[in-house]
Amino acid sequence: MKFEIKVEKVKESRISQFDPQNIGFGKLFTDHMFIADYRNGAWTDLRIIPYGDFTLSPATSAIHYGQSIFEGMKAYASSENEQDITLFRPIENAKRLNRSAERMAMPHIPEELFIQGLETLLDMDRAWVPRTEGGALYIRPYMFSTDDYIGVKPSDTYRFAIFCCPVGPYYNKALKVKVEEEYSRAAPGGVGFTKCAGNYGSALHPTALAQKEGYDQILWTDPVEHKFVEETGTTNFFAVFENEIVTPSLTQTLLAGITRDSVIQGLKKLGYHVEERPLAVTELIERKNELKELFITGTAATLMNLEGFGYRGEYVQVYQEDQNEASQKVKNWLQSIKIKASEDPFNWVVTL
Repeated sequence: MKFEIKVEKVKESRISQFDPQNIGFGKLFTDHMFIADYRNGAWTDLRIIPYGDFTLSPATSAIHYGQSIFEGMKAYASSENEQDITLFRPIENAKRLNRSAERMAMPHIPEELFIQGLETLLDMDRAWVPRTEGGALYIRPYMFSTDDYIGVKPSDTYRFAIFCCPVGPYYNKALKVKVEEEYSRAAPGGVGFTKCAGNYGSALHPTALAQKEGYDQILWTDPVEHKFVEETGTTNFFAVFENEIVTPSLTQTLLAGITRDSVIQGLKKLGYHVEERPLAVTELIERKNELKELFITGTAATLMNLEGFGYRGEYVQVYQEDQNEASQKVKNWLQSIKIKASEDPFNWVVTL
């Protein structure tokens, strides 16, 4: 199904502000954004307009009651054709956004509309896709409630929007994480499996406390016993032992990362034995002599090694520069597919 999308182009591009050699992350935004508004039970007024501020009522319900969800994606410069850009598994982002929407009592957005709005926007702003090593165009689709009403109920109106920003690497070194045993990211029956804004806001305070102790991030544990590893603040977690690679099995309190799923499939294709199962912190410690690597995965980070983890006042060092074979192999394999430098055996890549 094709949708009619109105287009208003910028009078003058801001791309001269973009320095591909000094990109940073999340500070400079491309010229345009896609917007759709939900009214009277339908998505209406589909448009691409110059990137700019929204005007909102002080009573906008998203601000007061938290109906706000988002996705994270990246577009890459193709190695096959310098005019082409690639998207990695975009339909999975559309599906996950709708899973979040259902849990947060928000309307689904048709997958066809999600993809058409995304591709139209990227086609207009394709010049912003970095062609430097490690660079990408980060894409932020999101939805929030817009009723100007003070009362606890699902909103009747919503806005869906997409904007983009050129980015470099999210992290540039192996990270230290602290095992978190006091605070919880999510609870059974809650919204931990969604990408709702509150999941990230509630993580800021415990993360800041860990950073004061010299850590980069926290490693969440299960909210019932604080016994089993779950994920970090923004990424899924993998442990590489001598004969197996383990990642925590998905529950209602973990986000089903698209990069996580891709890495699992990639590791298996590369010949590694991968298990999705509960992983206790004590197992990491008891098997530390078998522990070869720890790494995390996510859209922004892609794949990053962990130097080690702190647990109850002790620090377990894991990372060694010459001992990260599995993570580097799968990272290179995945990146090569994303930019069409090698075969895409799962048909994950969409070319624009």
